Parts: sequence; structure tokens; C-alpha cells
Amino acid sequence: MYSKILILRFSKTIAHKPIVCSLVREYDLTFNILNATVLPRKEGVLVLELYGNKKNFKQGVKYLEDQGVLVQNAGQEVERSEKVCTHCGACTAVCPTGALYICRPEMAVEFDQKKCSVCELCVPACPPKAMKVRPMKNNSFFD
Repeated sequence: MYSKILILRFSKTIAHKPIVCSLVREYDLTFNILNATVLPRKEGVLVLELYGNKKNFKQGVKYLEDQGVLVQNAGQEVERSEKVCTHCGACTAVCPTGALYICRPEMAVEFDQKKCSVCELCVPACPPKAMKVRPMKNNSFFD
């Protein structure tokens, strides 16, 4: 099984169309929505992890692009600066995957990079600006 986290950007002219449903029906792909802001008649962003065999994955990505969806590999990762972090816990309240959590009894904020979906909700939530997004070295769809 092949999987990648993708960022899909929809223009306001196609945001109302059920384009992603075709990935399941026509390309035998499954997905998990990690973050979404898609509204009718407005530009939208959908972060999802897409699963399936590599051939269907390539065909599904091509289909999305043919429909006018900008498809980007989530070739970035969230990084926390230990020097800047004050362990206030604000980031843990917005983290949907539990990648940021409070370790008790120390009350220290911990970050599990493997659980991070790169939704970026922690970046604006961090008062001391300890959370940053940085590009990953390998940003290819089909590595």
C-alpha cells in the first residue's frame, strides 16, 4: 500500500464539485482528511493522506490536476525550537493528531514528529513562536 500526505488547493470555481469522491469510486483510493477549509464559491484547501496502489495513486493525482485542483506533496514538516518553547501548552489544544502533548507530571510539552500531519494549526497558536514549518529535502510525489 502506497500513501502520501497531499495538499489540495481548489479554486472558487471548482470548490463546490465532489471531485475527491471520484478518487474512491474510479481509482480505488482511500483517504483520511487531516485538515479542510473548503467552502462553496471560495478558494479551498484540503490536506489528506491518500492510500492505494502506486498506479492508481498516479492516475488519481492526474485526475485531480485535470479537474483544476492544485496538488502539492506535503513536503514540509513542523519543527519545534526547544530554546524558544516555554511549555505553555497552547499548541496542544489545537493539535488534531496528538503530536503535541503535555508530559505529566513534569508539565512539559512534547512533540512526536511521526504523529504530525503538518496541518500547521500549532504555528499561529504558539505565543512564543517556537513552532515553524520547514521544507523537507525530498519533496517528490513518487519517491
